Order: sequence, then structure tokens, then C-alpha cells
Amino acid sequence: MIDQATIQKIFDAADIYEVVSDFVHLKKRGVNYVGCCPFHNEKTGSFTVSPAKGIYKCFGCGKGGNAVNFIMEHEQMSYVEALRYLAARYNITIEEKELSEEEKKEKSERESMLIVTNYAEQFFVDQLLHTDEGKSVGLSYLHKRGLDLPTIEKFGLGYCPEKWDGLTQSALSSGYKKEYLVKTGLTIESEKGLFDRFRARVIFPIRDIAGKIIAFGGRIMTNDKKSAKYLNSPESEIYHKSRTLYGIYFAKKSIVQHNRCYLVEGYLDVISFHRKGIENTVASSGTSLTIEQIRLIRRLTPNVTIIYDGDAAGIKASLRGIDLVLEEGLNVRVVLLPDGEDPDSFSQSRSPQELSDYIAQHETDFINFKTRLLLGQAGSDPIEKARLITDIVRSISLIPDNITRSVYIRETATQMQVEESILYNEIARIRTGKNAETAHYNYIVRHELNPSVKKTPPPPASTDNLCETEEMVLIRYLLLFGNQELYEDSRNGFPYSVSVGEYIIEELAEDDLELFHPGLCEIQKEYRIHYKTAGFIPAKFFSGHTNPQISSTVASILSEPYELSKMWTGDSTALKEETVLSELLPKIVDNYKMRRLEIMTREADNKILELQNSGKSNEILPWIIKKSTINRIRAKLNEKLGRTGIK
Repeated sequence: MIDQATIQKIFDAADIYEVVSDFVHLKKRGVNYVGCCPFHNEKTGSFTVSPAKGIYKCFGCGKGGNAVNFIMEHEQMSYVEALRYLAARYNITIEEKELSEEEKKEKSERESMLIVTNYAEQFFVDQLLHTDEGKSVGLSYLHKRGLDLPTIEKFGLGYCPEKWDGLTQSALSSGYKKEYLVKTGLTIESEKGLFDRFRARVIFPIRDIAGKIIAFGGRIMTNDKKSAKYLNSPESEIYHKSRTLYGIYFAKKSIVQHNRCYLVEGYLDVISFHRKGIENTVASSGTSLTIEQIRLIRRLTPNVTIIYDGDAAGIKASLRGIDLVLEEGLNVRVVLLPDGEDPDSFSQSRSPQELSDYIAQHETDFINFKTRLLLGQAGSDPIEKARLITDIVRSISLIPDNITRSVYIRETATQMQVEESILYNEIARIRTGKNAETAHYNYIVRHELNPSVKKTPPPPASTDNLCETEEMVLIRYLLLFGNQELYEDSRNGFPYSVSVGEYIIEELAEDDLELFHPGLCEIQKEYRIHYKTAGFIPAKFFSGHTNPQISSTVASILSEPYELSKMWTGDSTALKEETVLSELLPKIVDNYKMRRLEIMTREADNKILELQNSGKSNEILPWIIKKSTINRIRAKLNEKLGRTGIK
């Protein structure tokens, strides 16, 4: 583990301009630098780097943060990996926190296994390119499959000789331990001795998202019908098949840039698509798609296109994958290739433009896909058609987002000529007991689609987005002007200067107000801890925060164009804000308090209505008293703000 002092050294040394300019061509514009965003396609640069603030921000896709965030996002590294990357760039020695004996053993074992797999990859490549057997068997096969040398080298393809223990003996003689050869699955130990798992196979190295070789896949080159055509490394400390996608290391940048991931089945499918310029392609490597693999994609993009070959039986078996993608909240589209084609063969026979055009023209949503696939079997049989509708509705019920579900419900109702209310009822029934959103659907069906039913309040909404604009403004003032004097006061008979930060923090604390938005609330809590500390500079502290979510949020707040009011115009808006803080800030805080009171009033009204409808009139009085108290406070605030009544 990296100790905190070293982390701080890395943050202090990492110059945001230097770090970003390693990957993005930047042009100076005023005090900032501008370039084309590396995270999405754009022709006009909307990506801004601010050396003074130590942050980057794209006004096109919204991504932002500090130097560590940038490396994490661009290189798809973990937080610790990004710190190590920057430490190496700025020649900072990593001082590790003392690990327990168990942690040391685990770390040592993982590192040893990764060293062994790295050696094995070099061995396989050497066998493919520099031995007669490798060239005549392995390399000739890859050439027949349309792969050129640059592609073979890019993916690190290799060959394991037919000799029983070629790799094993080479590794042992080079000083690698049998223990790790066996644990990685490269070597199999039996009563008869040691032998290579992948003998006589073309080798496909499997990398994790950071590029480390964690496993191998091998295609057999002999005519042994008793052996599997493809063979993968077994599960190990470094390799978990359900959490791995083939090609993710080479595809990650393209996935982020295009905001879409193409999902195919096999190694050669991925490689062939990459050769045709569609580099945002990964594979589940012949296994059923898993939740962990979907979540790995979701880290890069919410948009997935699954490409199926023309094998109808295989498609039906894969429909579960669509449901898993939907359940994880991703937007899924489907491309069906012509009968008898797979992604590898289809791409081989077409130019890059023809392949891209075909995908664009044949992409469809999962409703159209399922309808076309299953409706042919249903024919005119009403029972079969009902089963198809139920199947589609079950898929829709998995989608976590209310709005997306409602759009698909409307689409299904139109295509299948079914009333929307029936579909809502069916989805509510399916989701009963699974999550609290069932109540929301029951509310829509009973009340929006049937106005004659007695009105009741909808289920309470999440508080995460309430008052978000007002809370962003408060945090912005804490960051930009927190240390600035707001007004002079006296405490214990002595003059006392009240800062902007102190005023906001203590005003909120006086009424026990924690910000609704979780990320902003975390900033409020940390600010409360540090604002009286000597040398505390809010913008610097939070933009360089070790929590990537906090630093990214702060980058967005500091970078967003902000219009104070129509009465403040010109190029020096921030300066004018600063000069009127004593007049402006109390109004902002009081307006925020008023918004919170309005929310409390609505909650009280909903509770009173709920108790009335449920016949619990004896429980209403405390809520009426609470509402009366809230209204008195609102009246005082209205008077203070110069308003004439309660809205």
C-alpha cells in the first residue's frame, strides 16, 4: 500500500498540463489550454486544461478531474495503478505501507504468477516466429485466417510446440518455479510427470484491462478428435474467466472514444474486427456473458451492441445475455449477421467501410430483434404471440431506469398492438418483491391510466437530486471564496473576521442541514473538519483529493461556466461576485433554506394525505403541528427575503 505522504508528493508533483499533453495536443488559450477531447469524438476542441486549478474538463462529454483522474480514465487504470504511473513519470520513489505477512504472501504469489505468464507469452511468440514447427503449423494457420504480422505481434499470438513439456522444461531451466507453472495452469502435474497444457496449439494471450497477461487460450492444430478445439487456462489467483473480456486492453480507448462497445464471441472475431478498424470490440471468449463482464464494459460505456452470427440455435441460447445487459442498466442493440456467417468470416470478406455500414444499417433494439426472431415461430397462434409478448415484457421489467422502461413499453404496445396499461400491470406483477419501484408502476397504472381511481401520493423520490443546483452553488462558493473575509464581527469583546467558508458551514450547522447530494455532502463534511486549519486552501485541497469522485466533482464545479445573474455581465464575473459577497451570500443561503422548507412541507402534506387515506386519523395531529411550525419559519424567511407570501 502507498502511504499518504507519498500520495501527496505525487499529487504535488503531477502537473496537469504535462500529464495531459502526453496524450492530447493542447493549444494555449488565455490562462488555459484547449484541445480535442480524448474521451469522445469531436472536431472542435471542447477539452480544457487549467494549470492554475490543476484540473481538466470537457464541456462536450462532461468528464473532468485532476491528473490522477485523467490517467485513470484515459489508461483505464485503478487509482493505485494511476499513482504508480505518475510516480514513475516524476521519479518519485513509492514508499509502501508495511504489509502483514498474509498480505505479503498474497502479493508475492500474484506477482510471481504474472512473471511466469509473461515469460510464457515470450516463449510462445518465439516458437511461432522463429522455429520451423511454429512457422509451418502455427504461422501458416494464422496467415490462412487472414492475419498479417503486425496484427499477430499486436495481440501477442504464439505457438506451443507439440513436444509434451517444451514450455515447462524451458521455464524450469530458466529458473521459474514449478509451483507457479502449475498454479497458472501452464503446466499440468500428474502421476506420469509434468506436461504442457497447451501443447500443439496456437496461443492467444488473455490480458486484463491494464494489459497484464493473466491467462491463455489455445486452438488445437492436430487432428486429435478427443481434444477440445479451444482450451483456456483454468481459474487461478490472477485469472477469473467470468470477470475477463478478451481484447479489453486493446479496445478500452476506442470504447471510450466511440461511447460504444461491440460484443462478439471468439478470439478471432475480435482480432478480425480490430483489423478492420473497429477496435471497440471485445469477446466473452466462448462463455456465457456474465454480470462481472457487463460491469467491466459499463465502466467504459453504457452502450453495447451484441453481434450474433446466423446460427438460430446459438442466438436463442444467447438471449439471456441481452437480459443481463438490460438488468445492469446498459443500452443494448443487436446486429444479426447473414446465415452461415460469423464476425470473423463476415469481416474478412468486406472492406472496413462495408463492415461499418452493415453494422450501422442493421443495428436494432432488442424488442425488434426478439420480435423478428420469435414471431416467426408464433405465426397466427394467439397463445404463442402472448408468450412472445410476455417474454419481451420480462426483459423490459429488468431495466432499472423508469424512463427507459416506459419508452420500451410504449414501443412494445405499438408493435404488438397491446394496451400500455396491460403491459404496466404485467411489469408491476413481475417486479413485485424484487424492488420498491413496483409501487411506482402500480401508481402509474392505477392513477395515470385510470383517472377515476382515488388519488394518492406517489412513492417518495430519492433525495439525491433535490436542491442540486442550490447545493452546487454553495459548494462553489466554499471552493472559490472560502478563505475570503465576509464581514467583521466581535467575539468575547475582540474583533473577529468571519470567512465565507465559516459563514456557510455554521449557517447550515445551525439548522442541522446536511446537503442532499451524497458527493457534495462529503465535501461539506470534510470542509467542516479542515476549514479552521492553517494553510487550508479549499480549491487546491479538493481538486487534488485522493477520492477520484470528489476531485472529479470539484473539477466540474470549478470548470462549469457560471452566470451569477443577468445584472452581472462582462468578462470579470468572478471578480464582481467577489465584491458583492457580503450582500449576495446571505441571500443564497436563505434561498437554500427556503427550498429545504418547501420540501419538508411537501413531505408533511404527503404524509397527512397518506394517513387520511389509510384511516389513521389519530396519527395526523403531530404532522399538522409540524407543518404549522414549518410554515411559521417559512413566513419569517419570506419576510427576510422580501417576499409577500408563502409559495
